[in-house]
Amino acid sequence: MSDRTEIRSGYLQPAFLICVGVLAAACAGMSVARQRLGLYLKKEPLPLKQPLDRLDEAALAPYEVVAKLTIRNEEILRSLGTEDYIQWVLEDPSEPAESPVRRCLLFVTYYRLPDRVPHVPEECYTGGGYRRLYGEAVTLRIGPDGARREVPGRYLVFEGSPGVFSSGAPRFPVLYLFRVSAEYAGSRDAARIALNRNIFSRHAYFCKVELVFNQALTAPTQAATVAAGERLLSVVLPALERDHWPDDVRR
Repeated sequence: MSDRTEIRSGYLQPAFLICVGVLAAACAGMSVARQRLGLYLKKEPLPLKQPLDRLDEAALAPYEVVAKLTIRNEEILRSLGTEDYIQWVLEDPSEPAESPVRRCLLFVTYYRLPDRVPHVPEECYTGGGYRRLYGEAVTLRIGPDGARREVPGRYLVFEGSPGVFSSGAPRFPVLYLFRVSAEYAGSRDAARIALNRNIFSRHAYFCKVELVFNQALTAPTQAATVAAGERLLSVVLPALERDHWPDDVRR
């Protein structure tokens, strides 16, 4: 018997045919289940209500927008994975002129088709030549007294290595968090879990909100960074929720 005949004969064996039948039935069953249960394993793009660069500056009071930065490097923009972003330098006039938290870089990136969760600061800054000195999960208390809510986030400290150009502090802290389909996540892994959990919605999105305190020559302490971040996010997050992020896509 030739090899070809033996292979063809193997395909006709009952065990092989049973396996094929089981796999076909399983695939058909999964397809029916997705239709009947409303499961969406592949999401559709979901745009913002309005572009991030239309963020209402008046709604950010008492903070003032002192600069709006644009990424000119095409390679960096491609690696960012989105053109829906803002990089604004905000100033808190209530802080003393020499305060290391008076100015902050607000960096917001939105992904309308969330097939991945790229660009956490741990990778971006180390890829740019900075050294990560410290990092931990933090709980940010957002909003006024009586209506305060807890939001997960992450606190990091970076230091410039010799030869790395920096217009601000050689050592600086970063706070960041994710908004994932109407809930918050404090890390990339938590954001991925939230995306995978959202199987009953046709759409999904995620957005990273990052605060970089590198606008002064001295770095603020962790306590000062977290306190300043909570004050700033208490005006930024409501504005994004109200005017920019899509409505609750989990429903």
